[in-house]
Amino acid sequence: MTDSAILPRIQASFDRQTMMQTFGATMEAAADGRCIIRAPILPTVRQQQGAAHAALAFGLGDSAAGYAALTLLPEGSEVMTVEMKINLLAPAVGEALEARGEVLRAGRRITVVRAEVVAIDGEKRKTVALLQGTMIPVATG
Repeated sequence: MTDSAILPRIQASFDRQTMMQTFGATMEAAADGRCIIRAPILPTVRQQQGAAHAALAFGLGDSAAGYAALTLLPEGSEVMTVEMKINLLAPAVGEALEARGEVLRAGRRITVVRAEVVAIDGEKRKTVALLQGTMIPVATG
């Protein structure tokens, strides 16, 4: 799913996100209108019952959806979240979380996005959150 022309630009933006660094997240793929980000469920991101905190699921989903939107914008662009809704479906238990973001509709000013976040535990994958929101382009520099 990785587009070699898109990935360096998207990866460079991702590398500047200190929150993703804190999470230990990596960008697994990026292509036209899609992005996958993965992070381990570290001891520092768990809630009191041992599952990954919802903030991890939200952060990964929001970023994956945002970078999916960014893949469709020209060089020198960035995006910011206008709004984002999350439905938490199950406790995020496992070794890692993976967020798959995609563009639903790219408009002239607003891009509608969604993301699915899955918990990975060995060979098992379970959807733990769904996000939907809107992104807006912002000038850089």
